[in-house]
Amino acid sequence: MRRISVIGIGSGDPEQVTVQAIKVLNTVDVIFMVDKGEGKRELTDLRREICERYISGDYRIVTAPDPQRDRRAAAYRAAVADWRGQRADIYERLIIDELGEQGHGAFLAWGDPAIYDSTVHVLDQVLERGAVTFDLQVVPGISSIQALAARHRVSLTRTGRPVHLTTGRLLAKGFPENADDVVVMLDGGCAFTELDLDGLEIYWGAYVGSDDEILISGPAAEVGPLIVAAREAARRQHGWIMDSYLLRRGGADS
Repeated sequence: MRRISVIGIGSGDPEQVTVQAIKVLNTVDVIFMVDKGEGKRELTDLRREICERYISGDYRIVTAPDPQRDRRAAAYRAAVADWRGQRADIYERLIIDELGEQGHGAFLAWGDPAIYDSTVHVLDQVLERGAVTFDLQVVPGISSIQALAARHRVSLTRTGRPVHLTTGRLLAKGFPENADDVVVMLDGGCAFTELDLDGLEIYWGAYVGSDDEILISGPAAEVGPLIVAAREAARRQHGWIMDSYLLRRGGADS
C-alpha cells in the first residue's frame, strides 16, 4: 500500500527539522510540493533546501500549482471548504499519477501540521473519496508558536492560567473570555488593533526562525503602530508574510 507522510519542517530555520523528520525523509520516494507562485518562491525554496541538506538517497520532487482561495468571501467556511476541495483534487491526482502502489510520498508542512496546517484535512478528504488508499502518518515539527515564545524568551502559559489559541478573524470579535494569554495566528489584518489595548502586552514575530525574522514586543498600545507598519513593509518586500503573536493581560506571572 502507498504511504503518505506529512512532515513538519519548522517555521523558517532548516535546523529546526527534527531527527525523526530526517529519518522519515530518507525513506521517501516522492516529495510533493504545491507552488504558490513566483511571489512566494521562498516557501518552495526552503523545502528544496531541506531536501538537499537532509536526504542522502534518491527521490523526486513533484510540484503542482496551488489553487487560489477567495479570502474576501462573505461565507468564510464555504470558501475554505471549496479551496480544500480543489486541493484534494490536486493531491489525489498527484498520488495516483506519481506514486507507485508501494511508494512513499511526503508533503513538507510549514511548522507543525498538528496545529494549523490544512494538509492533513485535505488528505483525509482524499481518503474519504476512495479513489486511492494509503497509510497516513504525521511527523510533528517546531511550530511558529513555539519559535515565537522561544525568540521572545517567554512562556505561553502562566501559573494556574490557560492559554487560548485563536485566529485574527475570531479575535476581531473581541478578546476571549476567561483567558489572559491569547496566541493569535492567521491574522491578515492586525486584528488586535480593534481591541481595547489598555493593559495588554504583545509579543509579535514574523518569519520567525529565518534570516528575515522580525520581532517586536511591549505594551500593545505603544508598539501596535510599529507592528502594523513593519508588517506592511515586510509584505511589500517579500510578497507574503507569516506572523503570529501572543497577547498578554495582567502583567508578570504570579
